Amino acid sequence: MELNNTIIAVDFDDTLCFSNWPSLGAPNLPLINYLQKQKSAGSKIILWTCRAGKPLEDAIEWCKHYGLFFDAINDNLPEIVELYGNNSRKITCDIYIDDRNMKLDEMI
Repeated sequence: MELNNTIIAVDFDDTLCFSNWPSLGAPNLPLINYLQKQKSAGSKIILWTCRAGKPLEDAIEWCKHYGLFFDAINDNLPEIVELYGNNSRKITCDIYIDDRNMKLDEMI
């Protein structure tokens, strides 16, 4: 199986939504717009968050309100599972977007 699309994993709290878990807050509209454009261009989007249960359901509904829909939530894409023959705990993607990201050049 050949994958032709970029896979983007994105965090929710303080990334998509300026919030203090488990509350919801203001949207990060530039990021939401970027992800919508990427999805329209064929990229796959994964919501990658520590939220579970009701807080996760709230986050998913919040994202839908802003027109953001995911190809997977806290899981690998089905085509990745098929490609590798298993579902690793680590999400396979090309880009991770998270408020706790650290750039390598900041480490050197």
